[in-house]
Amino acid sequence: MLTAVLLFLPLAAALLLLLNKGATARALALGASLLEFGLAAYAAIAFKTTGSASFNLDYAWIPSAGINFHVGMDGLSLLLVLLTTFLVPLILLSAFKHDYDNPSAFYALVLFMQTGLLGVFTSLDAFLFYFFWEVALIPIYFLAGAWGGERRVAVTLKFFLYTVVGSLLMLAGFVYLYLQTGPAAGSLAAHSSELSAFYNLKLSAAEQSWLFWLIFAAFAVKMPIFPFHTWQPDTYTESPAPATMLLSGIMLKMGIYGTMRWLLPVVPLGVSQWSKLVIILSVIGIIYGAIIAIRQRDVKRLIAYSSLSHVGLMAAGVFSLTSIGLQGATIQMLAHGVNVVGMFFIADAIERRTGTRYIPDLGGLTRRTPILSVCFLVMLLSTVALPLTGGFVGEFLLLAGVYQYNAWVGAVAGLTIIFSAVYLLRMFQRVMLGPDSSFSETITDLTGGELLILVPLIALVFWLGLFPNSFMSISEPAVTSLLTQVGR
Repeated sequence: MLTAVLLFLPLAAALLLLLNKGATARALALGASLLEFGLAAYAAIAFKTTGSASFNLDYAWIPSAGINFHVGMDGLSLLLVLLTTFLVPLILLSAFKHDYDNPSAFYALVLFMQTGLLGVFTSLDAFLFYFFWEVALIPIYFLAGAWGGERRVAVTLKFFLYTVVGSLLMLAGFVYLYLQTGPAAGSLAAHSSELSAFYNLKLSAAEQSWLFWLIFAAFAVKMPIFPFHTWQPDTYTESPAPATMLLSGIMLKMGIYGTMRWLLPVVPLGVSQWSKLVIILSVIGIIYGAIIAIRQRDVKRLIAYSSLSHVGLMAAGVFSLTSIGLQGATIQMLAHGVNVVGMFFIADAIERRTGTRYIPDLGGLTRRTPILSVCFLVMLLSTVALPLTGGFVGEFLLLAGVYQYNAWVGAVAGLTIIFSAVYLLRMFQRVMLGPDSSFSETITDLTGGELLILVPLIALVFWLGLFPNSFMSISEPAVTSLLTQVGR
């Protein structure tokens, strides 16, 4: 039942927000998100105590079709539930720094999206998974389209088309898999959409080959990996800061998680056939994203291309099909979520103070912003994968996994650390330490409310870096189980 409460609490709060047009909208949204995090933390403590975190709810949703409302959590999904519920309150707090029109609708959409994200991470039925996959798309479309920048209409339309096409291909693949299943135990339906039923299918190599691309299309777009990425930089740049944080910090993890949960174990022969091509595309994305990031002059756009580069490494680690690569992808999902939300928040803080994100117009900001400078540097160094930070642990494990797959591919993928140091340290030098700009004497340092957002992120950066096993021990049984299923 706990999983169901985690799903329906933000939904109920979102509905209340739509009915409440008063000044309490912020308090209600934040209160609901903090309660949600408390429930997720309780689930994690229960897992650590008992070694199990199923919290299953299995309800016959459409019994005549064999479709159930089946949700639950293992170690892998639990970590992503924790990440989502940890970041959403901070993202809501960051939104308080802006005066958005119709704030009740804005905060309701954020909570509605949280429901969709949590549904994706906990669904154990294919059509329920697809339902929540689409639910998570709707709020971000309106958040970006209604409160975004000048090009928001064209950008959100492109994002919508990319994701809808990918989702429909995944649905087609799920329908085919569903029709290959038999009835579930005790069910009168001819077929079952249970995840376990998909795992037990005996499909030919030819079937798995084309099913791989139907299902992977949706995940490749959502991550995104090269060449399915062209929607990402514009969407990240034009969306309001909280929407960008939701997209980069949590939503792209849907693609990595979906690949691990719904692709690798369901069509292992297809994965074996196409993994080399996907790794090549991922490594191209690593290099391409980094080179384009070096040439950027907009802080937000530079971070967007940096995210593309780092996601390429996560995808390569997953398709290395090694235990260390999958564990690296898991821990890096957490680290990347924390890092990218912190980086986008700092970019937003600078823009609110100066009115610009254009790097050549900035410079010498550290003179009057020592606290901002320190926070910026910590988040940046974790993104660069400095030892003792979360970014280092994730990228080290990912590179080790890719190296096990192929030493030359691992060497090329390792360039992401060098390139990220180039474009991120270069940006920091120009924005914070460069020649004085017109903002050097007038800019103000971080406020207490802003530190309330950044301090938890920084604390988690070092927790992940110093005590990674506190998270990896949660996901290890699930990763081992997935690899066993892939090798069946």
